Amino acid sequence: MSTNIRVQLSIMMFFQFFIWGCWYVTMGTYFGEIGFQGSDVGNAYSTISLGAIFAPLFVGMIADRFFNAEKVLGGLHLIGAGLLYWISTITTPGGVYWALLLYSLCYMPTLAIANAVAFNQMDNPEKQFPAIRGMGTIAWIIAGIMIGTMKIEPTAIPFKIAAGFSVVMGIYCFFLPATPPKAKGKEVSVGQLLGFDALKLMKDRSFAVLIIGSLLVSIPLSFYYNFTNPYFNESGMVNAAGKMTMGQMSEIIFLLLMPFFFRKLGVKKMILVGIMCWVARYLLFAYGNNEELVFMFYAGIILHGLCYDFFFVTGQIYVDNEAPEAVRSSAQGLIALVTYGLGMYIGSIYSGQVVESHEILNDAGEIIGHNWWNIWMVPAGLAGVVLILFAIFFREKKSATSEA
Repeated sequence: MSTNIRVQLSIMMFFQFFIWGCWYVTMGTYFGEIGFQGSDVGNAYSTISLGAIFAPLFVGMIADRFFNAEKVLGGLHLIGAGLLYWISTITTPGGVYWALLLYSLCYMPTLAIANAVAFNQMDNPEKQFPAIRGMGTIAWIIAGIMIGTMKIEPTAIPFKIAAGFSVVMGIYCFFLPATPPKAKGKEVSVGQLLGFDALKLMKDRSFAVLIIGSLLVSIPLSFYYNFTNPYFNESGMVNAAGKMTMGQMSEIIFLLLMPFFFRKLGVKKMILVGIMCWVARYLLFAYGNNEELVFMFYAGIILHGLCYDFFFVTGQIYVDNEAPEAVRSSAQGLIALVTYGLGMYIGSIYSGQVVESHEILNDAGEIIGHNWWNIWMVPAGLAGVVLILFAIFFREKKSATSEA
């Protein structure tokens, strides 16, 4: 792969995640500012999960079969730009829900399509892809720092910024190297695209425990993604979005350290540590404050690396090692479906209901605060239950650690 193509792909990945990072973290804060209740915010975030569920169908049935990937990528981002700007003008929960759903159906497929464009140009993806994909994480960090520094978290401006960059990204995509459709003329089924071919692996108890555990732990995960920024802003934290990027920095560090921990701990202990960190994070949020105990907030943010890498990345590696080659792709599709799709969809709806049930209202019925201690104890308890179930029922095969 030439240096010119490497630079092109790195810029593509930067734009891809900068757009998402602009609005996703602070969306709950903005919607709360314009009067949305907790369930409205949860419903809004659930649209991203619906987009994740339907994305494989769009990519597999249309993008991979009929059109060049870079052109589909560009078209979806241009449509997404218009939808993002439209969202910035809507102030009703129902209108926001449907506009965000349309946008999610456009944006979520672009994650896989951008990867496909990158992989198509690589002669050694194992070595070349991580550095290019890392530009996406850097973009997310820069977006968070920018939004927080500009003090625009409770406004619609992040959506407008994302819309502007979507236009740039859409045009840029048409100048990327050509990526012809890979599956043109091939038979494909809905079951294959959603990973249903891997369901037979559920006969193995440990594989089934991992899939079910991934589904269940994604429910408390949604509390963090959806309501941490509103919580920090309500607590009086300055530049909350920027400070939350410490979570992505932590994620990069622990990702680099994972080979060491695999050798020392193995798959089961790493996953258990990851779940324990979810419990610890929510307890830190519940008992911390923005004054003398603010270090608890920072500790909870930094735990993101352990929470995410030790559970989700370790789980993906375990699945890749345990699944037969014939259904390996389907197995990865299945775990993606139950986490980013079903699990986080349920979590988004449920977290919104929990937050709404602990809203503090004034005499006029306006929201003036939340009982956050009660809110954070819910995901802490849910993660604790998953921890116990996983510790009891998961059995690690020796091959899983050595191969990983």
